[in-house]
Amino acid sequence: MHTPTSFKFEVTDQVALITLNRPDTLNSLTFEVYQQLTQLFAELEREKSVRSVVITGEGRGFCSGGDQHDIIKELFSRDMPGLVEFTRMTCELIRNIRALRKPVVAALNGTAAGAGAVIALAADLRVASEKAKIAFLFTKVGLAGADMGAAYLLPKVVGLSRATELLYFGDVIDAPTAEKYGLFNKVVPHDQVLIEAMAWATRLANGPTFALGMTKELLNAELNMDLWNALENEARAQAVCMQTQDFREAYDAFSNKRPARFQGK
Repeated sequence: MHTPTSFKFEVTDQVALITLNRPDTLNSLTFEVYQQLTQLFAELEREKSVRSVVITGEGRGFCSGGDQHDIIKELFSRDMPGLVEFTRMTCELIRNIRALRKPVVAALNGTAAGAGAVIALAADLRVASEKAKIAFLFTKVGLAGADMGAAYLLPKVVGLSRATELLYFGDVIDAPTAEKYGLFNKVVPHDQVLIEAMAWATRLANGPTFALGMTKELLNAELNMDLWNALENEARAQAVCMQTQDFREAYDAFSNKRPARFQGK
């Protein structure tokens, strides 16, 4: 696996911690950060030492979106094929986060705006500081609110009406409001956000990771599926899980009144 150079990356007890570390720009994204994040999430699928992922930011912000100088200014010199090349690259990052068959927890230590908001949205779970804010601000800069999958994912999380409001206006919402909307799973004191996110990720890393990966795969697949196909999909998937060592281990642990020791197999 390639070691990224444009942000921090470490693995502890099977939890990968990604820390965006350009705090002077609220961890804005450069072309290099985009490319390395996209590559890393693809490679984490095959990395056996990692069973869950936490992504956070350094300093006051989680991620403020594309860097005004490194990205936005440069885009004005591109023709249409060049612009599509960039927008497809940003979408590939979201695709890789969603395709990763391992839980991804966003630890929102501060503002998540633009692309940063969509990265948080693409995570499986969002733990936020009481000081965190989020804004899908694309229309504020003359762009469609539908960016990087936001118009697909956000209605699934908060409902069509609320998603329309957030994507049309692009306003900043605070942590209590985001939690009320169901966008943030949990809001905690500021100094506890990374601790809580790591605790969730550690709990998931110690869980039946094959079954968790199957759950994420089905959540993705069933977003646009009717009930009958979803039921058939789940019947087949559950039969696969019933053949795993973890399923047997859960039964043996229950029978012997001891904690289960899941291996993800």
